[in-house]
Amino acid sequence: MDKIWLASYPKGVPAEIGPGPCESLGELFQDVCRRFPDRVAYINMGATLRYRELARLAEAFGSYLQSRGLPRGARVALMMPNCLQYPVCMFGALAAGYVVVNCNPLYTRRELAHQLSDSGAEALVVVENFAHVVEQALPDVRLQHVLVTGLGDLMAWPKGWLTNLVVRRVRKMVPAWRIPQAVALGRALAQGRRRPVAAVPVGRNDLAFLQYTGGTTGVAKGAMLTHGNLLANVEQAHAWIAPFLGAGPELIITALPLYHVFALTANCFTYLKLGATNVLITNPRDIPALVAELAKYRFTAITGVNTLFNALVHHPDFARVDFSALTVTLGGGMAVQEAVAQRWQALTGKTLIEAYGLTETSPAVCINPLDLAAYNGKIGLPISSTEISIRDEEGRELGVGVAGELCVRGPQVMAGYYQRPADTAAVMTPDGFLRTGDMAEVDERGYVRLVDRKKDMITVSGFKVYPNEVENVVASCAGVLEVAAIGVPDEKSGEAVMLFVVRKDESLSAAAILDYCRENLTAYKVPKHIEFRSELPKTNVGKILRRALRDEVLRQAA
Repeated sequence: MDKIWLASYPKGVPAEIGPGPCESLGELFQDVCRRFPDRVAYINMGATLRYRELARLAEAFGSYLQSRGLPRGARVALMMPNCLQYPVCMFGALAAGYVVVNCNPLYTRRELAHQLSDSGAEALVVVENFAHVVEQALPDVRLQHVLVTGLGDLMAWPKGWLTNLVVRRVRKMVPAWRIPQAVALGRALAQGRRRPVAAVPVGRNDLAFLQYTGGTTGVAKGAMLTHGNLLANVEQAHAWIAPFLGAGPELIITALPLYHVFALTANCFTYLKLGATNVLITNPRDIPALVAELAKYRFTAITGVNTLFNALVHHPDFARVDFSALTVTLGGGMAVQEAVAQRWQALTGKTLIEAYGLTETSPAVCINPLDLAAYNGKIGLPISSTEISIRDEEGRELGVGVAGELCVRGPQVMAGYYQRPADTAAVMTPDGFLRTGDMAEVDERGYVRLVDRKKDMITVSGFKVYPNEVENVVASCAGVLEVAAIGVPDEKSGEAVMLFVVRKDESLSAAAILDYCRENLTAYKVPKHIEFRSELPKTNVGKILRRALRDEVLRQAA
């Protein structure tokens, strides 16, 4: 497809980006720490971490892992919400030549065991709130090193001590001694400070992250994101926002978890390049506390998903927040609803800018111009050095205004799915484009509009839920004969999971199914609606027709 979108680029945004000065994310991190040693890098629950301190702690973590004999390229899993320990461990692992495996701290034993086993993770850092799941999963994995930390461990005394005391009283904790060979992160950092980290050659083609995604099936796959992939996306995002940045230091609100690829690249790496301050929100579901935190700062940027923005604009105190310094409000992960965007603009005086990306593209593909006057219902323009192609089922390219599958080519596209060549081949075209599985169309100015998802994946508050996974879990529940999972509209989360179940035991209740799901699925994957049926619609070869069920629900709603 001709790059018709270039004519719509904001002034100052280049058509192509260069490779950038750094060869690895660790080199980028170290360069920023040298240039801005006294700037505050992270704020979390009132505690601060300057770039000088962050560099020292990250080096200590990398040194500790090396002292344990972990070879270059070993997988280091991180299982924690937004807290100061995350950037310390993430940057430390990358700079020491390791591959980071991000784990959702809300994973169940089954989900965590699959990811750790599939990735071959040898070390894991977990916040003690979630250590009980690690304890349960240990028999099924080959972890050699487990490090446990309390949320307050990197905070100054007495705040850190009080934070840990309160959390430990509220949450059921697993003491570190119950996990074989577990080490307190604080002790590991103290040991790591005794020796400098050994220099390890890391280049653009080296693997940086195994970022797990379900893709278009229910089996979680590790997208192989190289240092070059992430560095390219940082350069692309920086080129897009640079013409609109102010003169002063940037301060970005990070309410989305850094283990999610959206916040990882947009908030962590892109704003790292600017020497910015990240305000980490540990629990974004506590909207009153989040609003109170926002009121403390003259923040310049905030990212989020539609559900977060929706919750904020409906809080009575949100209008009192100071938005005078705000230049970037970026919505991604799920579709931004027009009503939410309009309310955001009315309250803040700023446009909520919608963007689009995937785990497999590190993630940014399209972003609306930051000088957009108002919400436009589009996911934006392909960013610098990015090609898109709208194709039909046979792979033929379609024209302007014709809906087809959105395909993407660019330096941010993953190296493939880890140890899954067949799955990689299924999503890559012979000419190097990634099939996104999303249906879209391009207008005459190059703006992209999503039409529908090609597959049946469900988006709950920005997180992908795959029907196959939910169905596989429910199918193993005693008393279930057949099951189908679909996504249905939901005011709070955009979409919610709905189950259709055929029972083989008529005494099976919806409550029993929900209890089983909560034991085996992360909370956002747990069905919100359950309907029992005597039979499910099927094709002539016996395949359950999810689309027929979805259409039926939508007709009833209409």
